[in-house]
Order: sequence, then structure tokens, then C-alpha cells
Amino acid sequence: MTLARLSRLVVASGNPGKLRELTALLRPLGIEPVAQTELGVPEADEPHATFLENALAKARNAALHTGLPALADDSGILADALDGAPGVHSARFAGEPRSDERNNRKLVELLRTAPRRSAHYYCVIVLTRRADDPQPLIAEGEWHGEVILEPRGSGGFGYDPYFLLPELGLTAAELDAGHKNRISHRGQALAALASKLARS
Repeated sequence: MTLARLSRLVVASGNPGKLRELTALLRPLGIEPVAQTELGVPEADEPHATFLENALAKARNAALHTGLPALADDSGILADALDGAPGVHSARFAGEPRSDERNNRKLVELLRTAPRRSAHYYCVIVLTRRADDPQPLIAEGEWHGEVILEPRGSGGFGYDPYFLLPELGLTAAELDAGHKNRISHRGQALAALASKLARS
């Protein structure tokens, strides 16, 4: 499947923030993303220990239910002082129901007395041509920064108000959407995926 032949795909996510970012990143490539919720796709289980396994499960589930190529990302924040936590549990770090506010509060409290608060966002994106695709396209990106104790900015979602980019002096939530999409972990992963599509 080449980029020229790919015009429509299902995005295996119900997260409004992720959908906004992925839509903004995909449309310039001439790809129309359709949220799986619009097509009645049930959420896939994400029981795995790695981002890649979870992303594959979500992409295969969406492709199986729709017959369309499916794109899924799995991403999260990994704090060095917490041995990579929250990691794959980022969305549910403080338990159910999911809450950005409670997740952020828990992360900040765990890092409040840490000698260092370095962290990075990680994203893996998987594109399956069909549910049983034996060779899905896989791309990844990392975005390094540090966790601050007080939130700054009103953009983005998730941990963005607490994720400081020292080289910019701004949090991810203080960046405009276009800037964030160019440099974020998700933006990097999607750019890598687009490059792979163009060569495939």
C-alpha cells in the first residue's frame, strides 16, 4: 500500500485529543481519517505490557470490524525516576474512570521529592492494511522533557500542562497546535510512517 493509494482509514481511538492531532497530521497527506466510534467499533482490550502490542491489538480490532485499513497509536509518558511509569498505563494511571486531572496529580505527587523529574513521551503508530496483515507498518517517536510541579498552558491534553520542554522554556500545553504537531512524539511517529508509506 502506497501513500498515493491510501485515501481513507479508520483511526482506532476514541480519545478526542488524539483524534484532533491525528486528523491534523493526516489531512495534509490526503488521507481522510474516520474515528472508530463513528463506525460503531468497540474498543479493543489493551492488556499488554508494551505500547507496540497494544497498538497492534487496537489496529487489528478496528480493521476487523470495518474492513478498512486501520491506524492505531499507543503512547504515554515515562518518568525516569519511576522506572518508566506510568508508561503503558498513562491513560489509567490513577484508575478508573479515566481522568487527566487525577493522573497528573498522582504523577506530580510521586515526583515531588524526586532528585530529577526527567521524562519522555513515547508513541508507536501501527497501520494495518487489513485485520490479518502479516506486515503492518510500524513507526515510533520520542519527545524528551521534564515534569514540572505546577501546570502551565491550556492546550493539548493528558500530561501536556506538566511536560516542560527545557530548550523552549514552554510546556507542551503552551505550544500552538501546529508547532506541537511538528515536534511531538506523535508527530515524529506519523512523519516516519508517512515516509515508510511513500517508499512502500
